[in-house]
Amino acid sequence: MNILFMGTPDFAVPSLQMLIDSTHKVVGVLTQPDKPQGRKQILTPPPVKTLALVHNIPVHQPTTLKNGAISDLLDQTQPDLIIVVAYGKILPKYVLDFPRLGCVNVHGSLLPRWRGAAPIQWSVIAGDTDAGVTTMKMAEGLDTGNILFMEKTKIGERETAGELFDRLAVLGAQLLEKTINQLAIQDMDGIPQDETQACYASMLDKEMCVIDWARSATELDCFIRGLNPWPIALTTLDGARVKIYAALPESASGTPGTVLEADAKKGLLIACGTGALRIMELQVVGGKRMSACDYLRGHAIACGTQFGN
Repeated sequence: MNILFMGTPDFAVPSLQMLIDSTHKVVGVLTQPDKPQGRKQILTPPPVKTLALVHNIPVHQPTTLKNGAISDLLDQTQPDLIIVVAYGKILPKYVLDFPRLGCVNVHGSLLPRWRGAAPIQWSVIAGDTDAGVTTMKMAEGLDTGNILFMEKTKIGERETAGELFDRLAVLGAQLLEKTINQLAIQDMDGIPQDETQACYASMLDKEMCVIDWARSATELDCFIRGLNPWPIALTTLDGARVKIYAALPESASGTPGTVLEADAKKGLLIACGTGALRIMELQVVGGKRMSACDYLRGHAIACGTQFGN
């Protein structure tokens, strides 16, 4: 069948590669426009575009899908099916209605839990024990379509959002292959989502990264892992911003934010609302990312020092 693929980040790459390797024809790829990245703000193509160009697949980067913006493209490519994996734009009704087999989305959560832009990160932040991927028939609402297939996986005790992201990207491609193989045999309506179980995974930003030391050590451990590799949990020390990449919860007590232990061999222990966090890896903004032990070898921190919000 002819497939039009819509996707942008690394998460979508295994799914596109699976389609390229299949017997189906990828008639085109839609992805977000190139964006400036890094300190030098170099214009960089999305990972999906890079893969598509390697395989000589036509790439389209519209700034909008509204008002029939891609009607001509749909007419030209005549897709039997549109696959959407972390594309980053809402599909208008004229797009949803065009392919004879509809539009299928690969979503990085166990729907209806964590609809929205950052389901993988929020599953870690919330302390969920399970995560997964869902394929669904797309509807006009945000991740509200009928569920086709679902695959569940345990979230590792120390797993970061980035590590889970990589695992679910592969799992999503496998589930998409299963979904497409079934659609090739017969159309599927899927199962309606239970609206009473729905929750929303809002987009992450740097404003939400500040650590509230009054929260429990267990909650903050999930918070730190959920924000790794971006945008990274943030605190302050003597007015300087400090990024926290990794920490371990421990049983200890003290005023939230207070340094209980600062030893170059044992590391840095900070009191929380309940328990304490042993900081494993940090970065003073403007400096290098390093282990807490290495940092303490060059920077003395007295017990009783207060980390801020």
